[in-house]
Amino acid sequence: MSLGKDKSFYEPKKIPRRSSLLAKLLSLIRQEIPAERTLILLADDKGKILLQSSSQVGQIDNRNLMEDIVKKAIQEKTPVMNEFQVRSEFEDYKSLMTFKAKRVLCLPIIIENTPGGAIYLERNSSFKPFSQKDLEFLIAFSRPLGLTLKDTEEFQEVMERSHKSPESPFIGRSKASHCIMTLIDKVKDNDTPVFIGGESGTGKELVARAIHSRGARRNRKFVVVNCGAIPEHLLEAELFGFVRGAFTGAFRSKPGLFEEAMGGTFFLDEIGDLSLFLQAKLLRLLQDKEVKRIGENRYRRLDVKIISATNKNLEGEVNRGNFREDLYYRLKIITIEIPPLRERKDDLLLLLNHFMERYCQEMNMKRAYFSPRALELLMSYHWPGNVRELQNEIQRCLIMAGEANLIKEDFLSPKINREKESYSVSSHNFFQAKAEFEKRFLHQALIRCRYNKVKTAEEIGLTRQGLFKLMKKYNIPKKEMDKDKVRGW
Repeated sequence: MSLGKDKSFYEPKKIPRRSSLLAKLLSLIRQEIPAERTLILLADDKGKILLQSSSQVGQIDNRNLMEDIVKKAIQEKTPVMNEFQVRSEFEDYKSLMTFKAKRVLCLPIIIENTPGGAIYLERNSSFKPFSQKDLEFLIAFSRPLGLTLKDTEEFQEVMERSHKSPESPFIGRSKASHCIMTLIDKVKDNDTPVFIGGESGTGKELVARAIHSRGARRNRKFVVVNCGAIPEHLLEAELFGFVRGAFTGAFRSKPGLFEEAMGGTFFLDEIGDLSLFLQAKLLRLLQDKEVKRIGENRYRRLDVKIISATNKNLEGEVNRGNFREDLYYRLKIITIEIPPLRERKDDLLLLLNHFMERYCQEMNMKRAYFSPRALELLMSYHWPGNVRELQNEIQRCLIMAGEANLIKEDFLSPKINREKESYSVSSHNFFQAKAEFEKRFLHQALIRCRYNKVKTAEEIGLTRQGLFKLMKKYNIPKKEMDKDKVRGW
């Protein structure tokens, strides 16, 4: 969703009589959380403000900043709180400097899993920062507010205007994900074998499903076999089928899984675990597009798209004699390599929101949010277990949170919250909060620049001596690079 530069964003409409309840809810927010400006809005996916209620003292002195914050909260479906909670995704450093003069609390309003608007509160620097307690109040308050907005004609317009394209099984918006989706579109309608490589948990099966669901074979079967999960003596019968009497216990003929996938897609996961004997049979199948059941003399024509995947280095397996070279080249006509999650951090927030919505629905829970610090810890973690580890972490956090709708840093796994940081509902002391922000800002800048001091100082606008002075002030080790390499940063 993009709010764009729509004029109506800056010129609030008068609330119609039927929306008087919305005005009352706005008044309740102001009573509980004093602010110079309080805004509730509904917007469609083109950025047009359909319903807006606001109260303010004085004029807005930085409209672009307000727009950026609201847009960020809606697009990322996550709260933005105070100048001390700014995350590395905000790359407009001029806006950040302006942001330091303001206290901001912005919560997206999620209605039927659709980000339809936001609650925006703003104070100037003479006020104390918004607290975690204020955020918890807004999250609790967003439920009745969402029900009120859901009944308006404007929300129905939001739903009608929002363009909902069919969801792809593969999720991502990074440059690497864009390249993967481009390859998927190129191979989805032809019968050429496709090989998918990548670390365990990166989503190889999701890419295979995306090829199938977006291609011409989408209305036929998608069959998955994990070559390492079935004993070799059973795998041949499962894949190729058998006729009655072919071996002891074969009391009736049975087609193999290749035949069951006729007209559809067959996904061979962990193909690096396939025995040399079955590799030879698979090579024959790929060359002749025919399959022969165990104990049968005749071949049957086969119309199946073959997709294979492994987390092993197949080239190394070929060199060691564990994998046939001719099959290797036959399978890898088209190769899609999925980078590990730590190399496509632009996808992380999208995946966090996707799995949060999915598991909240499955567990019959209200939509939950991560506290700003918990989100910061998640974004800086290196995810060695990739997408699978991310899924497990979100499920764990929801279980730990119970009825709460705010995922606090206390709920994160020890491997993510290494310093055992604890959530506090008390307001930040200004100087303490400023110090915490500076320390995290420096640490993240050093990580981005891989602890290159000259590059880090240049990026954040300090001299090298100034950087060392701040590192000493906050006790940030000068030589932490080796430790971070081990962690995968």
